[in-house]
Amino acid sequence: MIALIGQEVFRMTKEEQREIQRKLRVLRHAERTGQVAKTCRYFGIGRASFYRWRRAYKRKGEAGLANAKPIPKSSPHQTPLEVEEKVLHLRRKYHLGPERIMWYMARYHGVSISDATVYRILRRHGLNRLPRGTRVRKIHTKRYNKQVPGHHIQMDVKFLTLIGKGGKKVRRFQYTAIDDATRVRALKVYKRHTQANAIAFVNDIIDKFPFRIREIRTDNGHEFQAKFHWHVEDLGIRHAYIKPSSPQLNGKVERSHRSDSQEFYQLLTYKGDVDLEERLDEWERFYNFHRTHGAFNGKTPHEALREKL
Repeated sequence: MIALIGQEVFRMTKEEQREIQRKLRVLRHAERTGQVAKTCRYFGIGRASFYRWRRAYKRKGEAGLANAKPIPKSSPHQTPLEVEEKVLHLRRKYHLGPERIMWYMARYHGVSISDATVYRILRRHGLNRLPRGTRVRKIHTKRYNKQVPGHHIQMDVKFLTLIGKGGKKVRRFQYTAIDDATRVRALKVYKRHTQANAIAFVNDIIDKFPFRIREIRTDNGHEFQAKFHWHVEDLGIRHAYIKPSSPQLNGKVERSHRSDSQEFYQLLTYKGDVDLEERLDEWERFYNFHRTHGAFNGKTPHEALREKL
């Protein structure tokens, strides 16, 4: 239903339409019976309200019976438009949640805004729900968190299907290692999914991580079988397999892969392996040194590492 008032157009919800019809019934009943007092008692309303409705109806018609908004048209505490635009951009492009948007705005824009305000902005613009396919099923399991960097490293492989020149599909494999205590990560992309590459990746993270690695935990994939297992053990690092069909036991690396999909790969245009490796390098540095993390209340993994070391 659309009501015209002057040159402005107002779209009414079903609830507003029902409320207008209720008021019309009151006015028509009084007009039919000629008794305002009995009409007000019959419908359980005050006379002041009745006369206000009748004046509004004579002046503006049915549109005058619509309830006024409970908030003023402008507020001195209203979020500035440019802040709203930044919030909406972070949500649409990176699918960040209210808390991470709050931390990002404070860290990189110097804007202090609460997560509740962020949520209200998202809800007002219909963005409080993420697009279909970005939600993850809830897994009820006991959370754990190591306190010593290197005590527990989770490792996994993310399968990538990229679109190359001419629309040709390119298959690549991102090997990921994440420290349980600090969420510091190491990433490397390979053309093949093999034990040899898994072994090379282990050697790479030993040089890259600024702490001694005590244990590496993986799933039971073929790339983590005997050769990989004994290579890790020979390095003086314990290798443990998680229970089959239980990805939640390597939940931190699994969750980091979702961040890769939402904040990196959905924005990536594949231009070749060299470009992919350079961009992945940049993403790894951003994740470790600049990206706020929910586990540390807005601190970055590197800030968490410095505190724990």
